[in-house]
Amino acid sequence: MEYLKAFVVGGIICAIAQILIDKAKLTPANILVTFVCSGVFLTGIGVYDKVVKFAGAGATVPIIGFGYSMAKGTVEFIQKQGVVGIFSGGLGSCAAGIAAAVFFGYLSALVSRPGAKSL
Repeated sequence: MEYLKAFVVGGIICAIAQILIDKAKLTPANILVTFVCSGVFLTGIGVYDKVVKFAGAGATVPIIGFGYSMAKGTVEFIQKQGVVGIFSGGLGSCAAGIAAAVFFGYLSALVSRPGAKSL
């Protein structure tokens, strides 16, 4: 049942992004920023915690989950370090994911052949 919940919630998040691409004519960068900020906002008002408890990875794996992780990390670091946690908490909690993205991006750049696409 957990897999079904994760699939449905993750699918809804992706469907919202696809609708925004098709209907709102937003660029992927605009949608990325919107989803990350939405994750932070929804976590701040206590809504996204409930979604994560319900759907698990279906709510944390999409990009909106990055905003959730940043907000949760910031709150935790503020409780531990005070005001300094505002500046270090978000990135500190997501450091492993960011490092993995940079590392695997670098590996794929080494393996692939960069070049302009012909239209």
